[in-house]
Amino acid sequence: MTALKLTKTRFVEGHWEGILTSSVEGTVPDVQVTLRDTPLEGVTVTEIAEDTARPGPRWVVRIPVPAEAVGDGVQTILIFDAATDTVLNSVTLVAGEALGDDIRAEVELLRAELDMLKRAFRRHCLETA
Repeated sequence: MTALKLTKTRFVEGHWEGILTSSVEGTVPDVQVTLRDTPLEGVTVTEIAEDTARPGPRWVVRIPVPAEAVGDGVQTILIFDAATDTVLNSVTLVAGEALGDDIRAEVELLRAELDMLKRAFRRHCLETA
C-alpha cells in the first residue's frame, strides 16, 4: 500500500492539477503519468510549504493534457507512484460520437422512466379521487 494520496483540485485550460499528500515523513514522490502506456512530458511536482492545519509533506501535481488525448472516444491518463507501481488517480476524457451515443441512451432511459412515473401518478390520482 502506498503512503501517497492524490486528490484532484481542478482541471482548467488543458491542465489537470491535484494535491499529493504523504502519510510518511521524508517521502519523495516519484510520480509518473502515462497516456496509452506512453509517458507524458511536462508533468510538474512542486512541494508546498508545511501547513499546521495539514501535517505531513504535500505537493502540487500539474499535468498538461496533450493534444493527442483529445479526440473521438475515451482516453485515460494514468497517474501512478513509480516506486510502488500504484495508481494514484486518473483523468478520463470522453468526446465525439462515443459521448453522443451515451448521452442519447441515457436521455431515452430517463424519458421512459418519467413516462412510467406520469402514468403511475395519473392512475393514483384517479383511484383516490
